Amino acid sequence: MFWGSTKGPDGKLSGHIFPPLMVGMFPARASPPARYSNKLTAIFAFGSCGGYSGKNIISLVCGDGTNETLDANFHYPFRLSQVPLIVGNATLCNRSVTTTYLVGDSASSVEFFVGVAIVCFLYSMVALLVYLGYMHVYKDSDFGPIFDVVITAILVFLWLVCSSAWAKGLQNVKDATDTAGIGSTLALCKGGNVTCEVTEFASMRTLNISVVFGYLNMLVWASNGWFVYKETRWHSLKISSQPAAAGRQQVPAAM
Repeated sequence: MFWGSTKGPDGKLSGHIFPPLMVGMFPARASPPARYSNKLTAIFAFGSCGGYSGKNIISLVCGDGTNETLDANFHYPFRLSQVPLIVGNATLCNRSVTTTYLVGDSASSVEFFVGVAIVCFLYSMVALLVYLGYMHVYKDSDFGPIFDVVITAILVFLWLVCSSAWAKGLQNVKDATDTAGIGSTLALCKGGNVTCEVTEFASMRTLNISVVFGYLNMLVWASNGWFVYKETRWHSLKISSQPAAAGRQQVPAAM
């Protein structure tokens, strides 16, 4: 309990006692619309990279002035070491070239990213079901809000880790498929009389967007976590303990 005071019609101060539970009685709740935003951002995150495929076209300028072209086709999950540039023994620029593959493997980072997005999507669906159909159970138990805030904190951390890992993996894909990466992969391009250059690049706009959505998911889940925390007894106890000191400074009821 703590003291408060109000001024009556006669101008005198009168004291009132307010129970601590009235403080923060109507907390800001992580409403179903917030759960919808979590679900949508998760869909955009894994949807913008999950089905990606692209092709770079490499032009070879031979020493005798003739031109050759190669296609570098790569796709999700970006196991570049399994993507062939040259299949079987081929002759390019009057030189015999054996089977050659791209260099690099970003499968672990992008699959981790997509996995976190799918887990968040499923958790948002379950949480939305609880909010819409079982809110009375959620409000009457301490376990629900505490479990929710712990899971939310874990997911925020996972979004930070997987987004950073996928950003690095995407940069590795770009490095392996640009002119410098192709030049270091093909032994033919290391000779002084053959020039190798990527003349057409696959659009990686959706992959860049997926990284942006990864960090956006981290911010969305972090903000949602704050509202979830305000539903726990930890926040209620913190607020109920604060007014006690301030209440003692109020003017007591007039006798």
